[in-house]
Amino acid sequence: MEPESPTFASFGVKPEIVKALGEAGIERTFAIQALTLPLAMAGDDLIGQARTGMGKTLGFGVPLLHRVEVPGDGTPQVLVVVPTRELCVQVANDLKGAGKHLGIRTLAIYGGRPYEPQIEALRKGVDVVIGTPGRLLDLAEQKHLVLGKVRGLVLDEADEMLDLGFLPDIERILRMVPDKRQTMLFSATMPGPIITLARTFLTQPTHIRAEENDAGAIHERTTQFVYRAHSMDKPELIARALQAEGRGLTMIFTRTKRTAQKVADELVERGFAAAAVHGDLGQGAREQALRAFRSGKVDVLVATDVAARGIDIDDVTHVINYQTPEDEKTYVHRIGRTGRAGRTGVAITLVDWDEEPRWKLISDTLGLDMPEPAETYSSSKHLFSDLGIPEGTTGRLPLSKRTRAGLSAEAEEDLGGKRRGRGHGSASKDEEAPRKRNRAPRKRTRGGADAAAKIEAADAAAASAEGTESETPSEGRTRTRRRSRGGAKPSPEVSGPAVEKEAGDSAERPARRRRRRRPSATSDTPASAD
Repeated sequence: MEPESPTFASFGVKPEIVKALGEAGIERTFAIQALTLPLAMAGDDLIGQARTGMGKTLGFGVPLLHRVEVPGDGTPQVLVVVPTRELCVQVANDLKGAGKHLGIRTLAIYGGRPYEPQIEALRKGVDVVIGTPGRLLDLAEQKHLVLGKVRGLVLDEADEMLDLGFLPDIERILRMVPDKRQTMLFSATMPGPIITLARTFLTQPTHIRAEENDAGAIHERTTQFVYRAHSMDKPELIARALQAEGRGLTMIFTRTKRTAQKVADELVERGFAAAAVHGDLGQGAREQALRAFRSGKVDVLVATDVAARGIDIDDVTHVINYQTPEDEKTYVHRIGRTGRAGRTGVAITLVDWDEEPRWKLISDTLGLDMPEPAETYSSSKHLFSDLGIPEGTTGRLPLSKRTRAGLSAEAEEDLGGKRRGRGHGSASKDEEAPRKRNRAPRKRTRGGADAAAKIEAADAAAASAEGTESETPSEGRTRTRRRSRGGAKPSPEVSGPAVEKEAGDSAERPARRRRRRRPSATSDTPASAD
């Protein structure tokens, strides 16, 4: 950070907040913070537009904490709405740390965790609530979360909330808070619906843009490499790239949840301390992976774009795009995970053959001047020279370099209830499905026998009425055990209804076999639904 940038103390921030920030090694402001603090501390509405990694959290967090009344009556005074669980945890930790000497009570509210602890915390009283739209609405509609005394409201990553379809929920939340309040909206981009939202719910906001003067900084601080790679060779290529000189914490981005888990598993098998974060994992497993990554127990985090929102770690040295991003916005967001806080970083993008048109569009839009990636394999010499990979490096991490504790060294928090299986999309309900299916055959047998007995009885009655002649009475008894046990054994010479009944069964045997199959099939429905 440039030494001439102003300090937080110079803006008149409460000494307790300045002290807490100082203990975290934060003394001077970033550009977005310096522009935001004077207006926000005065209680004005504002729109902050800045790229990720530029310090927006403290830009709105410090003024909000500065204006919180301590001690409060336990009803939330500040509400911060964020799009994802990971960002919710990140913002809550930042605000909790900054307000610790003031005794400000903060609470993170998001899905994937039990309701009861969050409801209990709200009953005990909180001053600042940070949450995702869905869970906030749930608790507010159940009257556990009272929004009638909110004096400061922040919508963080508003464009991401729009992309995720949260805009209707946001509007409902905004109608629950008092009209007289301070509202701040932060967004990397300003699409039409976000502008409409700002005009509707903000009062004469000041638009702060810390983007143009710093527009090229993310590219200047991050060295970018783009390779055309074959999908079958990508795991080997990445395994060698991860052994580059000076490689620290690394994030690998994939487009799908399944690919994220597959890549993480592959890297672990090759000896790397890797973990995955994606939507198919339970919340406890996701938070376990993030804690392990932040603490350095794992140094490779494989994530999808949505799950990576809010992973704000300054010392990520490398970002790898395992697949070409969907668009230029996603590309900028991904590589923005490195080169943060004035540091330098490396971004590697792997482009498959069918992804070349998409990459060319990204390159042209951002002016990267890299429209045609070089064809690259895990053995290519330019890969080794570009990234500083030592000669002789293979696709497996040597035992001598396996020094990280790994994901298993980080305890997974027990959130209650059944856990999702790691790497599988099965929720707790689905985990019980195999056991239900194992019970089903017994129910089908009983159901099938009962239904078959009814059909047999109907067949016998029809045969008796028609007086059908028998082939051999004994054959009928042999194949129809249920009836042969209950009655006396008829003699071939005896005529009468009993013989006619057996004869009818024998004559109708082929039809009965066909009809017997039906009830066992129909009995599947109640058995599997049980």
